[in-house]
Amino acid sequence: MARGLIASNSNVREYSEGVTFSVVITCLTAASCGLIYGYDSGVSETCVSMLLVKQGGVMQMESFLSEFFPEVLSEMKKEKHDVYCKYDNQWLTLFTSSLYIAATLSSLVASRVTMMVGRQGILLIGGALFLAGSIFNAAAVNIAMLIIGRMLLGFGLGFTIQAAPVYLSESAPARWRGAFTSAYNTFIVIGILSATVTNYFTDRIPVWGWRVSLGLAAIPGIIIVAGAFFISDTPSSLVLRGYPNRARATLQHIRGPDADIDAEFKDIVLAVDEAHQNDKGAFQRLFSKQYRQYLVIGVAIPVFYGFTGMIVISIFSPLLFRTVGFSSQKAILGSVINSAINLIATLLSSFIMDHTGRKFLFVIGGLGMMVCEVAISWIMAYHLGKQEGMIMPLNYATGVLLLICTCTFSFGLSWAPLRYVVPSEIYPIEVRSAGQAMSISISLCISFLDLQVFIALLCAMKYFVFLFFVIFLLAMTIFVVMFVPETKGVPLEAMRPVWAQHWFWRRFTMNVKQESRALLVE
Repeated sequence: MARGLIASNSNVREYSEGVTFSVVITCLTAASCGLIYGYDSGVSETCVSMLLVKQGGVMQMESFLSEFFPEVLSEMKKEKHDVYCKYDNQWLTLFTSSLYIAATLSSLVASRVTMMVGRQGILLIGGALFLAGSIFNAAAVNIAMLIIGRMLLGFGLGFTIQAAPVYLSESAPARWRGAFTSAYNTFIVIGILSATVTNYFTDRIPVWGWRVSLGLAAIPGIIIVAGAFFISDTPSSLVLRGYPNRARATLQHIRGPDADIDAEFKDIVLAVDEAHQNDKGAFQRLFSKQYRQYLVIGVAIPVFYGFTGMIVISIFSPLLFRTVGFSSQKAILGSVINSAINLIATLLSSFIMDHTGRKFLFVIGGLGMMVCEVAISWIMAYHLGKQEGMIMPLNYATGVLLLICTCTFSFGLSWAPLRYVVPSEIYPIEVRSAGQAMSISISLCISFLDLQVFIALLCAMKYFVFLFFVIFLLAMTIFVVMFVPETKGVPLEAMRPVWAQHWFWRRFTMNVKQESRALLVE
């Protein structure tokens, strides 16, 4: 029996840290919600990339455009000479990025609905919405059906992305929480890789190949809906909703029949009791002085994540490979390789995160991405577009491919999984759903902006676009070193003392305590 420590009421308590078959199955079911995020974004975004890199010579994608976006197809066949600008088309990126707007709205709604139906219910609703959206998209015969399907997919994504990381964080043993929570990102990468491979093969099917790509999104939806029926809500959510007996039984089930859960369950109940003492709404609390540190970190992580540049690199990697001189099929194959490297890095991160700590991976990943993006910018500046229509020599194009893959590895090792792990574990239970919804909403909004403006930025800024992202990489690495506390192995109910011991955030914790004492004296 491994030991986990929590300080509560000046007592040191021992938690069960064993990993049982029940907790593995439960967490894998919740983590598989990442499939719907990864597959849908991968399919639609890779479709857009394929449309762009083929310059009108598409097969099934041409039939898709002729049916839904004929003006785009006509525009794409025109000759453009600027190697940085020839793929600039906002209609296609709008089709891709619109998913994130619907997901943003539904994630905010999900934070309130959670109080009524619990995290398991949110996963079930999200999976059902996603399944319905995939059916609408595959069967679309007009723009209206396509938009309705896209909105349903976004709503399903918003519900699951809000609940799944928190579900994992609340269910996993503290010692292995990083590995279990990062499993969500692992499934996202698996979904993206599956989508990229699917598009690679359906690209050869004329007329209806795009329906296969979009329709296969139903498989992750079915997995989530079926899996949600066989898992229970988290102990914390059950206690918060007034079901302590079910919460205790659930905790005993996932920790094992022989595990001593008294200390952990007592701390969950104490955390919920403390949450109930304040009748303010969760979002109102989150913006109060008492929760200043949670608000700052909860906003900073998704903002910095959005400006790593990796969202656009991963999505538009076929476009970048095509820009520097690869053929269309090699460009798409390069994207498959890039997704596979992302998966390897994410799996490695899951294994080492609970040993190295969160901050170490944040810093190493940030530095790795900085070096790679500076090198990519330098190569593109000196070896691309020097003359009208000129593409990059093959050896330098290969160098860009290797740098993008290295940058992806650094990203998959650090910010890709940690953007879900850290926000899901820093918030107190009374604002956990609201805080997670806020962090996710910010991340989705920035993803929308990234996808919508990247091609225009590439056209306007050329190779400087990567230096633009490097500035944010430097800023976020300094921020992590200075202001993000280490949460490795700390039980969720013991997270408050972590802030009280931090060199900067402790001043806010001390001020809140002093104000509370003054009110008691009065």
